[in-house]
Amino acid sequence: MISQNKRKTIRALEQKKRRDTEGLFVAEGRKTVGDLLRGGLTATYIAATEERMAELGHETAGTETVVTEADEIAEVSQLKTRSEIIAIFRKPQCHAEEPADGALTLALDGIQDPGNLGTIIRTADWFGVTDIVCSTQCADAFGPKAVQATMGALARVRVAYTDLGRWLAANRDRGDKGCEVFGTYLEGKNIYEESLPAGGIILMGNEGHGIDPKLSGYVTRKLYIPSFPAGRPTSESLNVGTATAITLSEFRRAATRKR
Repeated sequence: MISQNKRKTIRALEQKKRRDTEGLFVAEGRKTVGDLLRGGLTATYIAATEERMAELGHETAGTETVVTEADEIAEVSQLKTRSEIIAIFRKPQCHAEEPADGALTLALDGIQDPGNLGTIIRTADWFGVTDIVCSTQCADAFGPKAVQATMGALARVRVAYTDLGRWLAANRDRGDKGCEVFGTYLEGKNIYEESLPAGGIILMGNEGHGIDPKLSGYVTRKLYIPSFPAGRPTSESLNVGTATAITLSEFRRAATRKR
């Protein structure tokens, strides 16, 4: 049975303020919880059905565990879909470091929708991007909707929050050692025709307003994802998660061609 204290804790962690204060977050679902555990994140509490708990085996060593029914888990679940496992994890401590030479780093400016953010983290994981630097205006990567959308990618992708302008300025001030900064713009060059490097910073903007003009000065190369066929009436823009996937795919394709 899930105790009243644990019920209160799980519900309190729906609030970002409590997640930040406690340094904890909630994850649900067989794949998400399993991937976070296998990725090295520390769970302080797990409640699961007997079948799901048995699947975890030794991965629950040192963690407070409770075997219960799915109906009881549903009572404290933060999701609309039925789950047979819920866990409390310690938030990983990530800091916005300077980009590693030859590596791709994602920089996110004001991504508001937690589902979009979670999808971007999952996409970054797929394309081997291990570092994401978010502006402080971005949604919380450890909120329930974002965590669910990552499908466990938070175990492999470091997500840091910082003053994005200062971080990009520090990269610029490194001079020749700084990374190229790429951004997607309507006036950019066709991404499918550009020669792209293996590493750099890819800056993606807010869902409604794109990249903040205050940050555009740090962008060294503007790219454009064209619609097809050219000149045909179409949607105003791409979803930021989709645009990120296309951009990362093109960078990885370019790197593969150069091998």
